Amino acid sequence: MRHNNSGKRLGRNTSHRQAMMRNMVTSLIEHEKITTTDTKAKELRKIAEKMITLGKRSDLHARRQALRIVRDPKMVAKLFNLLGPRFQNRPGGYTRIIKIGNRLGDNAPVCRIEFVEEMDASRVKSPGSKPEATAKAVLEPAAAATVGDNGEPEAKPTEQS
Repeated sequence: MRHNNSGKRLGRNTSHRQAMMRNMVTSLIEHEKITTTDTKAKELRKIAEKMITLGKRSDLHARRQALRIVRDPKMVAKLFNLLGPRFQNRPGGYTRIIKIGNRLGDNAPVCRIEFVEEMDASRVKSPGSKPEATAKAVLEPAAAATVGDNGEPEAKPTEQS
């Protein structure tokens, strides 16, 4: 009987399952979205939500607890420097699971798990950065190249055989 045992076994022994979940949560933090089976995504969501909650706390003990799971100092730094502040005002529900369909090889249900608030390039801009070139600014140098000395457009030479 499985009284008071939460979580799925996923057809693996304990050490294999823990290693797989550690690798998956590290990949989720790194890429901010991954594709996996539905059952693995539901198990991953539990761990990922706890990691984001630790990232929001941002004290030494929380960082050490996160290192127990993630074990990659660069990803822990991203968790505490980028992801934690991004979700600071959200009380929970940091991930979403989007069902994709079934995998071709074994017809397993596949989904994409991702963070709810994505990092937008417009929100990340630094205040002193230059504005991006518009389409008009890109076209002006090309138009100027075809204008002659007297202001009239030059005719392009044609090849004759």
